[in-house]
Amino acid sequence: MAHLRSRRRLALAVPVVLSLTASLGFIPGVATAAAPQSAPAVTAADGPNLAYVVNTKTDRRTIESVKKAIAKAGGTVVTTYSKIGVIVVHSANPEFGPQIRTARGVQSAGATRTTPLTAAGTTDEGAADYLSAAEAAKVKAAATPASEPLEADQWDLRAIGADKAAKINPGSKKVTVAVIDTGVDDTHPDLAPNFSAKQSANCVGGVADTSEGAWRPYTAEDYHGTHVAGEIAAARNGIGVAGVAPGVKVSGIKVSDPDNGLFYPESVVCAFVFAADHGVEITNNSYYVDPWLYNCMDDPDQKAIVDAVNRAQQYATKKGTLHLASAGNSNHDLDSDAIVDDTSPDDSTPVTRTIDPHECFDVPTQLPGIVTVSATGVQNLKSYYSTYGKGVIDVAAPGGDRLYQIPDTPSKNGRILSTMPNNQYGFLQGTSMASPHAAGVAALLKSEHPWASPAQLQALLKAQADNPGCPDSYDQDGNGTQDANCEGGKRVNGFYGFGIVNALKAVK
Repeated sequence: MAHLRSRRRLALAVPVVLSLTASLGFIPGVATAAAPQSAPAVTAADGPNLAYVVNTKTDRRTIESVKKAIAKAGGTVVTTYSKIGVIVVHSANPEFGPQIRTARGVQSAGATRTTPLTAAGTTDEGAADYLSAAEAAKVKAAATPASEPLEADQWDLRAIGADKAAKINPGSKKVTVAVIDTGVDDTHPDLAPNFSAKQSANCVGGVADTSEGAWRPYTAEDYHGTHVAGEIAAARNGIGVAGVAPGVKVSGIKVSDPDNGLFYPESVVCAFVFAADHGVEITNNSYYVDPWLYNCMDDPDQKAIVDAVNRAQQYATKKGTLHLASAGNSNHDLDSDAIVDDTSPDDSTPVTRTIDPHECFDVPTQLPGIVTVSATGVQNLKSYYSTYGKGVIDVAAPGGDRLYQIPDTPSKNGRILSTMPNNQYGFLQGTSMASPHAAGVAALLKSEHPWASPAQLQALLKAQADNPGCPDSYDQDGNGTQDANCEGGKRVNGFYGFGIVNALKAVK
């Protein structure tokens, strides 16, 4: 099953949850070093076969020169993204990283994992809770003629006015939201009407596979992406649930590794470039790039990861694609001076380290230009697990809260109900669920303002948000200690950014 990072990875769904802000303009400008080393090429027997990203200038001469240096250092080119100067490489040379970083034209380079490649991260919080037949019957009994059969349990739609917005403008078929995730089951009856196969692919390994069904989850346990897709665009067709923008298109770009469920950098680079080149208007990113929860700029491998993914997302942004990402499920303050990370690397043995979130970045959510989304519950209060931070969070959206914010719905489940593989439905919670709600509202705004650029769309998203302001107290468990500290005012603060998104305002 896709592995779930309950800390923050997948916006929190439990089975496979994956999941930075600040000006990173310095990333592409890493100083180039001397000429390539003259050491002989190595063989695959010299060490474990690892994947790398090598980042260069984008001119043809430099790229060809770097490719020669890669071969000389014992590397094999998997694919080249010439438009952004990112080359994906496999090498068994244990010194490949240090050697290739000295090659002329290389601006940054590093391993994308800490364990060997095999032959063949999300941000949800906790395990999935499937809707039983008995529960479904109870929910359907509470349905109104104007709603979907299971909509009575969708407190999240009502919280942001999405049920009312659908009557005014359900969204345009000309707008597509790509779900970069564990795959999407496009055969689900609530997703099939709005699914765009021509904008879907399997990007695992860094090369896009667009063959029929390649975008689907490996197994039913890789349900995270299907759940996310339903939150965005489940059709209002009288079958099950409804999405925030039930009239827009949704596509799936699978990036989760089949062996461990991780979201490696080269797969995410592929996803951003594919989305841009296939006319996707919005991407949802409910995960963080593995294997590091935070990528520190003083580490050459982690710096190269930030550089490569940032180049890809900026390329897509320049082509007109807006990106939204989950903030994470660790209840971390990303505007603090220090955070303890004891989960990285997550593909081998984690080590405990204290990092500065202003120098070490959660990718992609802290990359420049990406909309960072925190999670709320039915009471419009920050969910207990949601990461936050003044100047980091852009907007908030319903992500669920099973402990402290319980809705008065048929199932009384504080999590988010949406589609699951094999025609099923289930509850998940996490910032992984918050980001797609905001992506759905962004899709409605794009439908209303088709010529809006990503920057304009982000401004519109912030403008229509409702900000409850910092709570007087955030002692969720009642033990007398604040569980998180909200800084800022009514206009913008660390819990909600510019506010909780509002679908109804988006279409009015």
